[in-house]
Amino acid sequence: LPERASDLARWEEIVRRIKSPRHHVRIGVVGKYVEVKDSYKSLYEALTHGGIAHEAAVEVVWLDAERPGREGVAGHVAGLDGILVPGGFGDRGIEGKVQAIRYAREERVPYFGICLGMQCAVIEYARHVCGLAGANSTEFDPRPAHNVVDLLPEQRGITDKGGTMRLGLYPITLAEGSVASRVFGAGAIQERHRHRYEVNNDYLREPEKHGLRISGIWPAKGLVEVVELPDHPWFVAGQFHPEFRSRPWDPHPLFAAFIRAALDHQGKG
Repeated sequence: LPERASDLARWEEIVRRIKSPRHHVRIGVVGKYVEVKDSYKSLYEALTHGGIAHEAAVEVVWLDAERPGREGVAGHVAGLDGILVPGGFGDRGIEGKVQAIRYAREERVPYFGICLGMQCAVIEYARHVCGLAGANSTEFDPRPAHNVVDLLPEQRGITDKGGTMRLGLYPITLAEGSVASRVFGAGAIQERHRHRYEVNNDYLREPEKHGLRISGIWPAKGLVEVVELPDHPWFVAGQFHPEFRSRPWDPHPLFAAFIRAALDHQGKG
């Protein structure tokens, strides 16, 4: 191979930040596959990238979502600098995720929801702020009192579960002045998706009336892509998977902002 000059300055800086961090944060990941850490490999790496952006070592505290549902949430999440609920499928551990989100909202701990983590945030808000008792997703309860998360009509007749989800890169329009638009520094973005259920637009009026901001939509169908709480230190959840687009030298903006919020929460601003 021909010789060529190598500029490793970028990587040397990344290594320096990893080996000699100035800060340390503890992030609780409330998941249902935590016993197999590789299930969340992209997520773990993206959290690390967010830490690199702020010279912070990120300690990931893996929390089995079934335990808060059985044992109560406070003992599992107290003392964390941030709480993240990642994607997933099926009803196992859902109540534990909802409890963790409620704790983050009420105790003003930075919260980041991804895919299912956004849907659970909407469920939690509908139940405990909007007073919609029994609010749920039809993925977990086929006949909930309030189906705040549901299949789109075109998904209801699908029996072949192969590549029929909403997959790949989709455009997202962000609301002007929202936390999301400030984080991205743009009003229009594109993010990768892998899901089948969507927030039910028939129920948007109640959460919005009670303070939940719908700050991102898929413009083609007006579907919810980002929700946030304006009166919370940092509460942002998205329907997409930002971890898939994060890099050590270019952390995804949401992960970088989440770690910044976690640092601010512990007073290391």
